[in-house]
This record gives sequence, C-alpha cells and structure tokens, in this order.
Amino acid sequence: MDIIKVFGTNVKKHRTRLGLSQEKFAEKCGLHRTYISDIECFRRSISLENIQKIADALKIETYKLFLEENNKK
Repeated sequence: MDIIKVFGTNVKKHRTRLGLSQEKFAEKCGLHRTYISDIECFRRSISLENIQKIADALKIETYKLFLEENNKK
C-alpha cells in the first residue's frame, strides 16, 4: 500500500463527489490550491493538522481518507 497514493486518491474522490473545484476546496480547508493539487497528484506528504482540516472540509471521518479501495472483482 502506498499511503500517499491512497490518501491523494481518496481526497480527490470525496472532493469531486461534493462537486468542489480544487480552488473552492482549498478555501474550505484554509490551504492553497497548489497544495491540494500536490496531494491529489501524490507529490506531497502531509501533516496531521492538514489531514484533519481536509477531513473536516469533506465532512467525513479522518480514517476514511486512508482506506484503500479493493478493486479486485
């Protein structure tokens, strides 16, 4: 499991489900748009504080950002 990829994929999935652009989502989080882009493109590690900000903005429990989807069928 590559935790950075799992986290970035989940952030993007939940953000797009809410219909938010990276810019609008970044505003909700109190972070910069390029920071969100870097997370979603797997180019950035992230602090616990920012993980919580993202989960709060997505209105989900933090642990859900770390769940790897099982794509095997």
